Amino acid sequence: MLPQHLKQIRVLMINAKENLERTLFRLEQGFELQFRLGPNLQGRRVVVHTNYPLEGQQFKQNNFRVLEWSYPTGREDDSDKFCCLDLKIAGSYQYYFGYGSGGGYIVVDPVLHVGADNRILPLDCISIQTYLSKCLGHLDDWLDRLRVAKESGYNMIHFTPLQTLGESRSCYSLADQLNFNPEFSPDGQSYTWADVGALVEKLKKEWNMLCITDVVYNHTAANSVWIKEHPECGYNLVNSPHLRPAWVLDRAIWHLTCRVAEGRYESEGLPADITNESHLDAIRSVLWKDVYPQIKLWEFYQLKVDDAVEQFRTQLLNGLNRGWTEKGLNIIQDPNYHRYGNTLDMDSALETFVPHSSSPQHIEECCHWLRQKLNELNEEQHTIMHQHQEQAANCIVGNVVYEHLADHGPKLGPVSRENPLVTRYFTFPYQDITLEQEMQLLDQPDKTCHFLAHNGWVMGDDPLRNFAEPGSNVYVRRELVCWGDSVKLRYGNGPEDCPYLWAHMQEYTEITAKYFHGVRLDNCHSTPLHVAEALLGAARAVRPNLYVIAELFTGSELLDNVFVNRLGISSLIREAMSAGDSHEEGRLVHRYGGEPVGAFVQPSLRPLMPAIAHAMFLDVTHDNECPIQLRSALDSLPSSAMVSMACCATGSTRGYDELVPHQISVVKEERFYPKWSPSAPPTSTGEVGFQTGIIAGKLALNKLHQDLVSQGFIQVFVDQVDADVVAVTRHCPSTHQSVVAVCRTAFQNPKTHQYDTNVPPMFIPGKIEEVVLEARTVERLSGGYKRDDKYINGMPEYTMEIKEHISLQESTVVKQAGVTSKGPSEFVQEITFQKLTPGSVIAFRVSLDPNAQKVAGVLRYYLSQFSPKYRRGSVADENPPEALQKPLAQLMSKLTLADLNVLLFCCDSEEQEDGGGCYSIPGWESLKYAGLQGLMSVLADIRPNNDLGHPVCANLRQGDWLIDFVSNRLIRREGPLAQVGQWLGAMFNYLKHVPRYLIPCYFDAILVSTYTTALDATHKLMSSFIQNGSSFVRYLALGSVQMCGVGRVPALPPLSTKVEDVPYRISPITGQKEQCCVSLAAGLPHFSSGIFRCWGRDTFIALRGLMLLTGRHIEARNIILAFAGTLRHGLIPNLLGEGRCARYNCRDAVWWWLQCIQDYATHVAQGHEILRCPVTRMYPTDDCEPMTPGEVEQPLYDVIQEALQRHLQGISFRERNAGRKIDMHMTDEGFNVLAKVDPATGFVTGGNRFNCGTWMDKMGESDKAKNRGMPATPR
Repeated sequence: MLPQHLKQIRVLMINAKENLERTLFRLEQGFELQFRLGPNLQGRRVVVHTNYPLEGQQFKQNNFRVLEWSYPTGREDDSDKFCCLDLKIAGSYQYYFGYGSGGGYIVVDPVLHVGADNRILPLDCISIQTYLSKCLGHLDDWLDRLRVAKESGYNMIHFTPLQTLGESRSCYSLADQLNFNPEFSPDGQSYTWADVGALVEKLKKEWNMLCITDVVYNHTAANSVWIKEHPECGYNLVNSPHLRPAWVLDRAIWHLTCRVAEGRYESEGLPADITNESHLDAIRSVLWKDVYPQIKLWEFYQLKVDDAVEQFRTQLLNGLNRGWTEKGLNIIQDPNYHRYGNTLDMDSALETFVPHSSSPQHIEECCHWLRQKLNELNEEQHTIMHQHQEQAANCIVGNVVYEHLADHGPKLGPVSRENPLVTRYFTFPYQDITLEQEMQLLDQPDKTCHFLAHNGWVMGDDPLRNFAEPGSNVYVRRELVCWGDSVKLRYGNGPEDCPYLWAHMQEYTEITAKYFHGVRLDNCHSTPLHVAEALLGAARAVRPNLYVIAELFTGSELLDNVFVNRLGISSLIREAMSAGDSHEEGRLVHRYGGEPVGAFVQPSLRPLMPAIAHAMFLDVTHDNECPIQLRSALDSLPSSAMVSMACCATGSTRGYDELVPHQISVVKEERFYPKWSPSAPPTSTGEVGFQTGIIAGKLALNKLHQDLVSQGFIQVFVDQVDADVVAVTRHCPSTHQSVVAVCRTAFQNPKTHQYDTNVPPMFIPGKIEEVVLEARTVERLSGGYKRDDKYINGMPEYTMEIKEHISLQESTVVKQAGVTSKGPSEFVQEITFQKLTPGSVIAFRVSLDPNAQKVAGVLRYYLSQFSPKYRRGSVADENPPEALQKPLAQLMSKLTLADLNVLLFCCDSEEQEDGGGCYSIPGWESLKYAGLQGLMSVLADIRPNNDLGHPVCANLRQGDWLIDFVSNRLIRREGPLAQVGQWLGAMFNYLKHVPRYLIPCYFDAILVSTYTTALDATHKLMSSFIQNGSSFVRYLALGSVQMCGVGRVPALPPLSTKVEDVPYRISPITGQKEQCCVSLAAGLPHFSSGIFRCWGRDTFIALRGLMLLTGRHIEARNIILAFAGTLRHGLIPNLLGEGRCARYNCRDAVWWWLQCIQDYATHVAQGHEILRCPVTRMYPTDDCEPMTPGEVEQPLYDVIQEALQRHLQGISFRERNAGRKIDMHMTDEGFNVLAKVDPATGFVTGGNRFNCGTWMDKMGESDKAKNRGMPATPR
């Protein structure tokens, strides 16, 4: 078990009504997840439920348990309590809490193992290659063909399904999900799944390769034997009668196909060979003239008006009259979808059409109005169907355009039964008969149960909706891009709806999970979520660390997250081929490729942040177009290099590295992959080797990709050098080594596109240690590409020039390299190129400048006293400066809480009083505090999001101004604060000599270390109540440090020299010894300095919480005595004004003061002794001038007695200097102060309606509102 300071803990704050089902939270096994209450749930009774199983129990999706709350302080405190999960099992887990209807998901990554020693394969380390299984030949030949992946540096193989294929021979149309394809067994052999499992295990242990395969849950081959035996497993016209109109349209279009193929529409401008726009117009014309009128689809949605009116008339004649309501007429759709099968809800008719009487005339009037309304409703259905038919015509013509006319389409040629006008939407397992005869089959369930809907996909559809279920019109509108070889499977809501299908697919899933390390969810976005959830649950029961990948086409990352969350998808497939240019390809690397270079060091205990789905970033997927067809052969290498530089799972498909210049069709391809032979000549078709295509380059790139992950190069930076050149940097945050890959893409063919011969120079910060690899795709004389009939062969005319691990001087790509300096801390090498031709890659291994490398190591050495995560890459300081020879905690231990006020806080006005101010970020705003808290509050938002573009980070990179501000304001102080400033200054001296891009993260690390040490020192100076309290209590206690401090000018009048433990200092103004008691600011930032800092009422309302409970008893005593010395008229001041500018216009302050004295006497040990403390009176009489300190002194109890006695006698006076000089808004009467005690009740009364004598002291000041001189609230 990891030590607590190293254990990764993530904290998820839960808030009322916060549904996070579309937010992705990714965690690793071994992490601890803590649920804590957010602000709006404090004090609520919250119960957290989760389906994450108890240790040793099986995961069941619907089995939720309650998590118990832990109380770290031993008290039931909502601020600190948490419930937690110790995450040890991969998968997707749900949580919800009862109060406020909140919840979400967490996804725990699997841990993959390879090799005989079972070592871990990190997900970011994966390099995968896809194989079309049917192209592998007999199982005996697989090793020779799969060895290509091994020798090319891949560590994972993706097999398309290995089951028996359907008639179409598509890799994803499976006839039998349970059995190993017999094609893979030679004559006389019968290989089974056990043989496949043995091969997979051999690859894992001997080749260090894992294997995954697809699971296809959405459909089965139309010729599957079991679907014929169990037609209920598909969408047929019995269990899905809403598809009957779509089936009728589908059959009508098939018969149209037959007539077109026979040439029966040539006279109408529609030949079998469709070649131009006029033929498309003819298709539309025939649909509207012949097809739609014949099949009358609107009738499936209408009712027989005459029958409905006759039933209505009968009801009225029988005396049924329900009385009029506003509900309106309701038509009931026939659940079996017969023509004119809809019915009228007679109750709604009787409530909508009410006759004036039971006379025949009035009844006939009602029947007339009902008939008219029903005809209107029928006509509405006709209009709706007309719209559906318009869309169907558009889709039919669009399909014809793609398949017969489009340059990028298959150009199928003349329409025939083999190449119909459009793909059929339903199976029809019977001999051809006329359309009229087929319509009669609709009434024969034993036949219609075999009319099964095909599967496909719908462009732009909601992926969370099943397009074959009732409510969807996809089939009748012909919006489905149909796969005519596959039947869509109908699972229903659960196993009870289709037991055979669920059992069949669960067995299929368990077989797959038993023999393979992971699965790819085919057609994931169209797979019902509850189905995939249940089946993946069964798979994880067999293989807990199942690796799950999928490709989604939702068009939204939020929708992607729904699938990732519900299914526990480990990696989402992303494709470099989706980029239209090098800039977009670079953006994909940036988006999915890792954290940014210079990212902040994150604490082990931190908030759980939303994530993006882990990427499997592929050159190209196996079912998409070939990059050579869309770009050029030369682009294969540089684009692949960009992919390999991403810090995520990467990969490709077999054929890409061999420069196969066409898509290897998952349907039509029947040739075999070539086998591996290291010495295979370039022209060989049956074998491939290092001379084939870019295989040698891919080996180097895959090895580099895996090495970078294993060595901790987790940070990524993408630089668009010019339109074709992209530089991708991978950086190790602990050693600060980098690898920079410069890739010159070739999206256009150089034979037809003129590329610039001048490549811009590259400026690479640091010292180039070596050229890791340089590679160019070049042409060679070996003849052009000729498609082989037996083997899937590539282009022999291209080969690789590659060198690995050479010095810069040995490079043939680099022309020269010079060293320049961007400043005292950053050396840059300028690289000019001579052979960075389109299709080239060069990768440099870069270290920091030696001096900067040493400085960074020393910084890490000093930071390691705060966290062991800095030990890697640290270097001991040979000559440590004096300021760093003592641990920071030792320096902090000498600080007082007043010192900590300066270190942590001080708002702008406080800092200005001392001759400074808060730091202002140009183009942004000023920090709220000059102390560390001003920066820590901002960095707390920047750090978790790695927001390196924030103005604070930009300011740090641009210069040392902020760095110097933090240390210099402390160094100017005396004593221990100056020592802390010198410690920071010494650390910053090192910081200034690391490259500027690293300064934000190390500046943050230094500040976090200083800040946490300061908090520890703060709490040690406070009471045990604070030290042992919850984090909420400790954070509240920081208010004491925030509000209580000593300014440049003492805010409190002097205390008696006879009082012990009064702090003194040498005045920074007079140079004389003076008292420097802590005072309490009335508010920040406006009442924090000068004569407006201290107010009697505000001080003594807050004194108990900020000083007595925190253990600051001496400072509390000093404040009580200082205010006691200013007693006048039996009152203590409202505005203290250092005593000399005091205002006595507040009737309640004296009572808050008295309450604090009582609290002090009861709360503090020997607290009653304060009553005997001498008070030096500034105003011993009401009318005297301020007295010299010590001239008149009394014990505190006498001052208390005077205050009480004056109230009993009655207080009445007019403020001194009454008028606009002291209050520009108060009326003249408001300056008259009156206070007395009712001898009967003891209640204090006084004041008038023109003054504010209590705590609600906002004086009106608006002439427009006519409240100037009037208190804002009545007292």
